[in-house]
Amino acid sequence: MTEPLRSDVLISGGGLVGQTLALALAHHGLSSRIVDPADPATTIAPGFDGRASAIASAVWQMFEVIGIADRLAGHGCPIRAIKVSDAGKPGELDFETAEGAPPLGTMVENRRLRLALRDALVEAPLATLHAPVTVAARAVDAHGVTLTLADGTRLSAPLLIVAEGRRSPTRDAAGFTIANWSYHHHAMIGAVAHERPHGHVAHEIFFPAGPFALLPLVDDEQGRHRSAFVWTVSEREGPAFARLGDRGFTAELEKRAGGLLGRMELVAPRMTYPLGFHHSAKIVTDRIVLVGDAAHGIHPIAGQGLNLGLRDVAALTEVLVEGARLGLDLGDAALLARYQRWRGLDNLMVSLATDSLTRLFGIPGRTASAVRRAGLGAVQRLPMLKRFFMDEARGEAGDLPRLLAGAEV
Repeated sequence: MTEPLRSDVLISGGGLVGQTLALALAHHGLSSRIVDPADPATTIAPGFDGRASAIASAVWQMFEVIGIADRLAGHGCPIRAIKVSDAGKPGELDFETAEGAPPLGTMVENRRLRLALRDALVEAPLATLHAPVTVAARAVDAHGVTLTLADGTRLSAPLLIVAEGRRSPTRDAAGFTIANWSYHHHAMIGAVAHERPHGHVAHEIFFPAGPFALLPLVDDEQGRHRSAFVWTVSEREGPAFARLGDRGFTAELEKRAGGLLGRMELVAPRMTYPLGFHHSAKIVTDRIVLVGDAAHGIHPIAGQGLNLGLRDVAALTEVLVEGARLGLDLGDAALLARYQRWRGLDNLMVSLATDSLTRLFGIPGRTASAVRRAGLGAVQRLPMLKRFFMDEARGEAGDLPRLLAGAEV
């Protein structure tokens, strides 16, 4: 039997989180091999993913350190303000950045992120992508992890990092216990061109049926103003909206937006998917670590899902790079326990906060609406509380890994 191909870590899952992790590790001298069943050519095709992501400013600083930000030049739209309201009624809460301050986040289309990551991986000799491949067997022992691919290729490393997303077969096979439930909501996502400029403002409007968000994108090549939308409806209504033609769907969008951006036109594929919550309290086991949606999946109410996974990337990179400098086994239980302590609490608190917001703003009735508007007004009037929420939006709260502060590990 031929010797396995060895690296410092193995990464199962070549999505946005898995590839970013490989690049962050490579930037600091650690090698990785990514395995993924998806064909890379498919994942960067224009119709594959119509989503866009709000990248928190702290995460953007990590992108600058590891060389992704330059590849996104001209494709990211800074969010300078967020306007929050309850069904568009008075009592609006505004988060606005000061002149010269960093933005609250940067909106980037997921396809642009995938293209930037692909190009960066090509130029990173320490990061290797094996895709599309199928893992036929996985073996974990006291010395490391070995993956055997369907073609017989064997890959070996001291540590396996699982970045497979919400439905992670490796996580489930490894025995991690997941708490999960459905919100009985569907999220409809896409992008529109619109009549009025967005002014770098994101709008979050809470309706009893679910939140509705308009998120600023860069103008297209024809100079048309564009925004992404995330529209949450009940699971009963989801199929009916999905059957609407583009004209009827756009009319409903304009109605829900309340004329904020004028006339609209769909400019990206519409996608609809069910919303649910899942969380693993334990994110490490014998030589296996969870990152991103394999560890936690939250409601898109605050746009923090991808950012939470990229915070995992920053923390795990710091733990592994410092462990390697000390000559430690990268699969050592004591080393991985540091990652568990660092990320376990933050993941739990953000997950519970988004779950609570989802339930609070979903309560129908005038009394509940009045209470919510009073709460929004209170935050608007209290600078310290408002600052707390802005720091959370930027990803600058808590014990930050060095990468999220814009520094090398």
